[in-house]
Amino acid sequence: MVSYIMSSQFLMNPKRAHHYEVEVGLADRLRNSSRAERKHLYSSVYEELFREVPYHPLLVLKSQAAVKRAELQELFETLRPFLSPDTVYAEIGAGDCALTMRVAPHVRKAYAIDVSETVTRGASAPNLEVVLSDGISIPVKATLIFSNQLMEHLHPDDARDQLANVFDALAPGGKYFCITPNRMNGPHDVSSGIDEVARGFHLREYTNRELASLFRSVGFARVQAFARIRNLQTTLPLGIVTTLETVVGWLPRRLEWRVSRLPIVRRILGVQLIATRR
Repeated sequence: MVSYIMSSQFLMNPKRAHHYEVEVGLADRLRNSSRAERKHLYSSVYEELFREVPYHPLLVLKSQAAVKRAELQELFETLRPFLSPDTVYAEIGAGDCALTMRVAPHVRKAYAIDVSETVTRGASAPNLEVVLSDGISIPVKATLIFSNQLMEHLHPDDARDQLANVFDALAPGGKYFCITPNRMNGPHDVSSGIDEVARGFHLREYTNRELASLFRSVGFARVQAFARIRNLQTTLPLGIVTTLETVVGWLPRRLEWRVSRLPIVRRILGVQLIATRR
C-alpha cells in the first residue's frame, strides 16, 4: 500500500521521486521475469539504474570520503577477526570494491564479485581480482565469503540457488558471513517512508529465522547470529535472536516497527548470520 507520504515527499524532492519511479519500474521487471531472463537481467537493470539515476547513493558515496571511511572502517573491524594471511576472501555484491580493497592486503587472495561493471570500475589492489557475475553464480573458491546488503536484492526464486552456490564455493570449514536488513523495521530500500513494504530493488527483506532456515536448506549445519554494539562484537546463539524476533512480532505492526528500530534492538535484530560449512 502506498501512503500519503509519497506525494509530499515527491513534491519536496524531485530527485527522490525520479529515483523511486525508475527503481520500482526496474524492480518490477525483475520480479516478473523468468529464471532464464534473470541470467542477464540483474546486470542490465543495475546498469540502467546507474545511467538513469547518476546521483544514486552508491555512486555519490564514492565522492563522500569521510562518510565512506567511517563505514568502511567499521565493516573492516567487524571482519578482522575472520581474516588471516591464509584466507581466500570473496565479497558478493562488492559494489565499488572499497571493502574488498581494504581487506586484500591482509589475505592470500581477495575476489570482488558484482553484476555491474560501472560500479566496480577503477578497483585495484594487491591480491584483488574483480569478477563479474550473473548475480547467482559464485565462480571462485574461498574460505570466507562475505555479503553486505545483498540478499535482499535477489529474486526470492534465486536466493536459494545463490546460497547453494555459496555453499559449493566454500572450502570445508569455510564461513559465509551475511548481513542484510531485517524486514521487521523496514522497508529499507527507496520505498522507505513511501511504502509499507519494499517495492524497489529490495525484492525480499528477511527475518533472522527465515534466512537461517534458507541457509540450512542448502546444507549449512551451523548457523550463528552476530552482533556488533560499539566496539564489542560477538556471536550469539541463534535462538536468542529469533526468540526476540518472535516477541517483538507479537506487537501490533506499528508498535513492532517502532520497537524493532530502537538502537539496541535494531543492533541485535539486524540480520547478521555466520554459516559454517563442515
